[in-house]
Amino acid sequence: MDEPKQITLRHPPPDLARRLKGLAQAQGKSLNATILELLEDAVGVDARRERLKRWATWDANDAREFDEALRAQRVVDADLWR
Repeated sequence: MDEPKQITLRHPPPDLARRLKGLAQAQGKSLNATILELLEDAVGVDARRERLKRWATWDANDAREFDEALRAQRVVDADLWR
């Protein structure tokens, strides 16, 4: 099935339209990009993660080794907090 090229949203409540425009301006993004990002978040699509999958080279062992290396840095030295 072909992906939709366009989706039209009709008659958004004025407050919603105003808030979306304000959010877009605050983030320095287009209204379209802002709405797409909100929709992706709402339905669980992480576009950035999908784009990064092709660059992911770590396997489960690599991730485990990395976590173990970080564990030593996460220890709180109690003597420094007295």
